[in-house]
Amino acid sequence: MTRHQRLDQLVGDHAARLSARLEAHRTQLFPPHSLKTLRKFTSGEVAALLGVKDAYLRKLHLEGKGPSPETRGGRRFYALEEIHALRAHLEAGAKVPGTYLPGRRDGDHLQVIAVINFKGGSGKTTTAAHLAQKAVLDGYRVLAIDLDPQASFSALHGFQPELDLADGGTLYDAIRYEDPLPLSAVIRRSYFAGLDIIPGNLDLMEFEHETPRILADRSGANDPGQLFFARVADRLAEVEADYDIVVIDCPPQLGFLTISALSAATAVLVTVHPQMLDVMSMCQFLLMTSNLLGVVAEAGGDMSYDWMRYVVTRYEPGDGPQNQMVGFMRALFGAHVLNHAALKSTAISDAGITKQTLYEVERGQFTRATYDRAIESLDAVNREIEGLIQGGWNR
Repeated sequence: MTRHQRLDQLVGDHAARLSARLEAHRTQLFPPHSLKTLRKFTSGEVAALLGVKDAYLRKLHLEGKGPSPETRGGRRFYALEEIHALRAHLEAGAKVPGTYLPGRRDGDHLQVIAVINFKGGSGKTTTAAHLAQKAVLDGYRVLAIDLDPQASFSALHGFQPELDLADGGTLYDAIRYEDPLPLSAVIRRSYFAGLDIIPGNLDLMEFEHETPRILADRSGANDPGQLFFARVADRLAEVEADYDIVVIDCPPQLGFLTISALSAATAVLVTVHPQMLDVMSMCQFLLMTSNLLGVVAEAGGDMSYDWMRYVVTRYEPGDGPQNQMVGFMRALFGAHVLNHAALKSTAISDAGITKQTLYEVERGQFTRATYDRAIESLDAVNREIEGLIQGGWNR
């Protein structure tokens, strides 16, 4: 049997065809300029986010206080920017500071949450995206970093990496060893007001390729600027005052990028799909992580964290083996496993088809029971994480 086509040419052809089709799909989803936008939220949704009554929002509107919502069919709708304005207005008159703007105060450190797992399909990107967006909806200033060369987080937020980042623009540009850019040069404002994003693409792999060369160059061994594990933390320090929370979607591998993210993190969230093969894979991941981070600590890296938690993802409560695995993990790790789990839901996967999270879609697009069950699950997980964030600030 003869080989009629080179594999590199075949794969390249498929990549070009797929890229063109994805761009056409994006143009169809987000006309006319292929830019993703965010829907407006009903007054009922806004009231629930702010912890006030819908009638109170109506009263503010009639009195001309705060932003003026759009009115359609007798219903009021607020853009996310207007929700932020409402928060600021309510916070100004709040008796307890932080009631409506719960972010950092003087003396609070930047919270950097690394979302990690060694095995693909654990719901890592889905978890990171919903965490980042819910934090924004709850009044936090958030920076999300896509550190995965596969760039699923970026795609979910409207970027097509091979087109939108053809001239760079990933974290690599800020952490590379030669002529790094300031971090502000690669931060992009997103359609989700209050959520800034550093998108990813294959350029990130350059850091994995360059770091061994730098480590082998003994002439720079004592140069603090060449310490690979400090580079992400050093860059984040440049924009620390602008954010309350940084969410890093790490690659599903334990390379130099992940170690750098873990060295910058103040907290770690490990996503786990409750099946035996996934838990076995996680065991290997934890062993390697411990060994490598031990080496980094000996080299001067800061390995102290506010918290580390396992979050069970894609959980099916009616699945007996999954329940056994969750019970096994809780018995083994105790309080390090979040009390709430992220349920497997067709609502989450269906929203993903149109590059949206569950916080972006409208409830009416799904069977209400399916939507409510999924959103309650995600809200519970993210509320628990928010409690840990607040605890990191000693609140």
